[in-house]
Amino acid sequence: MSLASACSHIYRGIYVDIVSKGEINMNHFVGLGRLTRDAEVNYTQNGKVYCKFTVAIDRPFRKDQPKEADFINCTAFGKTAEAIGNYFHKGSRILVNGSLQVSSYTGKDGNKKQSVTVIVNGFDFIDSKNSASAANNGGFTNMGAQQELDDNFNF
Repeated sequence: MSLASACSHIYRGIYVDIVSKGEINMNHFVGLGRLTRDAEVNYTQNGKVYCKFTVAIDRPFRKDQPKEADFINCTAFGKTAEAIGNYFHKGSRILVNGSLQVSSYTGKDGNKKQSVTVIVNGFDFIDSKNSASAANNGGFTNMGAQQELDDNFNF
């Protein structure tokens, strides 16, 4: 397989795999980042649910440069959209996988522009429920449970 027929990149924390050989094509995206805002859940005219959200993915950090991130627009449909809308909020870490969709449009200035969106096929929870509550409690969780355990032992 030549470079022209197979290409796999890890670019600034984003994994994109595009393979083309004969009739087989593959467009695969995997990204790990944080939601920049709560997912916007909406319904199509036919009543199908979808949600749109943006994931910020940090670029590799270098000491001599400021921190930077890529902002990846994502769209999910069906039960995937419902789950993301229900369980993920601004700042939540998420691992998304899907395919890239490129759209062209004419901007207000009359110039032709392109937009890239990830059509989400699946996702994974990265933050546990306990880690989210730990962040809200200053990093201390279950302190009462530890005290209760200590009271049961008489030294």
